[in-house]
Amino acid sequence: QVQLVESGGGLVEAGGSLRLSCTASTRTFTNYAMGWFRQAPGKEREFVAAISGTGGSTVVADSVKGRFTISRNNAKNTVYLRMNSLKPEDTAVYYCTVRMDYSGNSYYTNLGEYGYWGQGTQVTVSS
Repeated sequence: QVQLVESGGGLVEAGGSLRLSCTASTRTFTNYAMGWFRQAPGKEREFVAAISGTGGSTVVADSVKGRFTISRNNAKNTVYLRMNSLKPEDTAVYYCTVRMDYSGNSYYTNLGEYGYWGQGTQVTVSS
């Protein structure tokens, strides 16, 4: 079992920035790939970004490429999502997730590849 706690969401104007954090309650954080997904009202949960257990491999969705960056600090059991140049269409609940097996330098982009989820943090971008 692992708990994921997200923070850093809020209300921001278009063009602004936010940094989301997700801290995991696991001793073997370094082994596990992590991801961020988001879900807007009336829409399905969609992939945003992913990072390998080592942090050596990352990927972001095309819709956020060049604006969002995923990173992790394994010493703090924390993964981050830096969001710049935010747009109203980025408004959603953002969820942190972890794949609880050794991933090496692999990342995962499909919702079904992950097992544990945080409670989500709301990001609202005003126009």
